Amino acid sequence: MQKQLIECVPNISEGRDIAKINAISSIVETIEGIKLLDVDPGAATNRTVITFVGEPKNVVKAAFLLIQKAAELIDMSKHSGEHPRFGATDVCPLVPISGISLEETAKYAQQLGELVGEKLGIPIYLYENAAQEEKRKNLANCRSGEYEGLKEKLSNPEWKPDFGPSEFNENVVKSGVTAISARDFLIAYNVNLNTTSTRRANAIAFDIRENGRAKTENGKPNGKKVLDANGEIVRIPGKLKAVKGIGWYIDEYGIAQISYNLTNISITSMHVAFDETVKVATERGLRVTGSELIGLIPLQAMLDAGDYFLKKQERSLGIAASEKIKIAVKSLGLDDLKPFNPQEKIIEYVMKDDSKRLIDFTLTDFADETAGESMAPGGGSIAAYVGSLGVSLGTMVANLSAHKSGWDDKWEFFSEWAEKGQAYKNKLLFLVDEDTNSFNKIIEGFRMPKATAEEKEIRQKAIQDATKYATEIPLEVMQTACNSMEVMQAMLKNGLQSSLSDAGVGILCARAAVVGAYFNVRINAKDIKDKEFSVDILKRAKDIYDKTIALEQEVMTFMDSKI
Repeated sequence: MQKQLIECVPNISEGRDIAKINAISSIVETIEGIKLLDVDPGAATNRTVITFVGEPKNVVKAAFLLIQKAAELIDMSKHSGEHPRFGATDVCPLVPISGISLEETAKYAQQLGELVGEKLGIPIYLYENAAQEEKRKNLANCRSGEYEGLKEKLSNPEWKPDFGPSEFNENVVKSGVTAISARDFLIAYNVNLNTTSTRRANAIAFDIRENGRAKTENGKPNGKKVLDANGEIVRIPGKLKAVKGIGWYIDEYGIAQISYNLTNISITSMHVAFDETVKVATERGLRVTGSELIGLIPLQAMLDAGDYFLKKQERSLGIAASEKIKIAVKSLGLDDLKPFNPQEKIIEYVMKDDSKRLIDFTLTDFADETAGESMAPGGGSIAAYVGSLGVSLGTMVANLSAHKSGWDDKWEFFSEWAEKGQAYKNKLLFLVDEDTNSFNKIIEGFRMPKATAEEKEIRQKAIQDATKYATEIPLEVMQTACNSMEVMQAMLKNGLQSSLSDAGVGILCARAAVVGAYFNVRINAKDIKDKEFSVDILKRAKDIYDKTIALEQEVMTFMDSKI
């Protein structure tokens, strides 16, 4: 069963006092299983975005402690900053990451709200997917009037908090109010302008954001607002859905920015928001100089941005993820104001296991590890790695061909082959470590206790299951390496003829991977007691082996005719 993970992104009303920020953010890691991912303070906004992740119940415990500590250390009656706010912990959204739905996450948000309201005496408004009435879904409605308007708001029956006190008592004067929600992954994203004018930044924000701007009778910002039959202000929608935005001046940087919340990046992505802002800014005589990401971002959003700008440049998409990220960073100007470190800003990189994989070794260290006294990595891992090198050569030829002068009309054809090559390469790199992991599972089985008949039975089953898996992995290496030969074949026939030898070496590496992995399938299959399984996997392996040898011979004949 997939582990349930929730991300929590509390925004606290303190962005200048590092000691307070550290005390508030670090408390979440006192709860077992919670990982603090990011702490992003802003001096001008006097606000810090904190990101942590864990299993739902632990996240609720950690969020409670954070809200408690923030209320202890932050006095809202003395707070000022550029960002709208009404509480020491201003907002505390919960975001489903894996194994849990948005609806389930909303229930945890409601539990957290009730806990904070009752135990800490802090008024709580539930918003977005945790909201219990329609008008409270929009955070702007809940936060309207900000901290300064709380006394009046809390006394209004229509804005009675969902949990906690409905009076502006001594405790609330200090803590303010907290808004808690469950929501989809949101990207807080600022676009930098070559102006100091908040009014001009706002004009662009109104052009872009979904809510647009109020319609006026003379079409000018200071004109009389047009009302509909119900007395509501008529609005002119902005260009992009699922986008909220305002303009502000950041004294820290000496520029105006447009601050966006991209509330659903499957509807409006970061790169689309950036490009549309560039267009509108240009029309208004302004220039976008770069952008700023607040908090963390999913890897796929960065890869999508890289692909977007590569397509605009008519360049191959079949390059490594690290290169796509570089393209995204430079194209979006994410390093305009300060360095952008993918290891600290991309959620999958921050969360990844600290244990070192074989494929993370240097070439020298990998060779040394293989040559050492331990039995792993062995032939299976080496076969997978040789296969990854083979298809990497084929992918290289595809990328070189896509970039060749005079072949501009063919770049998409070669890009598609390069993308296929990258997929094969990534699969084979995964199998390098997985082959060693599968061998280690067999060793773990042999180390299990065998003092009783029951223990012996459990041990024997574990050994057999591990042996089957250790046979299936090299079969997967065989199949992947064999399939990857299509990339090299396509490049031999259609790619740069000056790179024939590179594609040819790629074929030989793929062939070596298949034959090497075939040895592993055969040697492991002989220890499997389930003969039906053993016969079937050996037959499948032999079919792949025969196909590979035939393909190799075909390629050798072709190479001989060309060289």
